[in-house]
Order: sequence, then structure tokens, then C-alpha cells
Amino acid sequence: MYLLHKAKEFTQSLKYFSYFYININTKLIPVKKRVLIVDDKSTIAKVIEVYLGEAFDCVYFEDPIKAIAWLQSGNIPDLIISDIYMPNMSGAQFLDYLKKNELYKSIPFVILSSEDSSSQKIELLEKGAADYISKPFNPMELKVRLKKII
Repeated sequence: MYLLHKAKEFTQSLKYFSYFYININTKLIPVKKRVLIVDDKSTIAKVIEVYLGEAFDCVYFEDPIKAIAWLQSGNIPDLIISDIYMPNMSGAQFLDYLKKNELYKSIPFVILSSEDSSSQKIELLEKGAADYISKPFNPMELKVRLKKII
């Protein structure tokens, strides 16, 4: 329990310091926030990256299993965007996994899906999703929503 508490403190302090990079001249240079995109359709990820690329550092995986491996290797994004329907693991299962894990449960999770069911939106928002955006989506609206979340 003590180690888990220390790990949580460490990740919170890293989050604070990751906003800036100190170069040799000790000038503070803002670092882009990192967004993890998980969608089995690479075209969606490319569209998101084109619109968010100036404001965010985007990392893409077509499968939640690969995204989890990336997270477990020590990478912590500032926000996660995920589709619901994907092979191997659904976006809902991915959300459940992250929200049950102490290291990842504070990462904002945004659902981006073609499923427009009101009951599903409510269910995933109650499980911990920060937002639910239906496809097709306006990339500029997505950018504004993400900036408000992080």
C-alpha cells in the first residue's frame, strides 16, 4: 500500500513537471499535452492528428491491448480518446480497466463513437468517461472540448 501511495505521488509530481521542459539556458519551454488515440480505423486517428497536431502531441494505437502495453511501459498521456467498438477489447472494457487501475484512473477518457444511443452515453459517462462525442464529429469542436478537459 505504501508503494502504491508513493507511485501515485510520483505520477502526480511528474504531471506537474511535464508541462515544461528546461533547456540548457534554463528557459521554460511549454511542452504539448499528449493525447492517446485508440481507434481501429486509422483514418479517424489521422483526421484527429491533423486537427490536434498543433496543440497536442498525438499517439495512436488501433487496439486497446497495444495501448495498454504502451501505458505499462511508463507512458502517461494527459488524455485518452477511444472508440467503443474495436477488436480484442471494446472501448468500454478499456475504460473499465483504466478506471480500476490506480496509475491510470485520473487520466481523462473521451469516447468518440458512431454509437449514438443515449443509454450507452449515460452508462459510459457514469463509468468515468469525461465526455462522449458522436461520429461524425466536428474536429474543431473536438479540439475545444479537449482543451476544456485538460
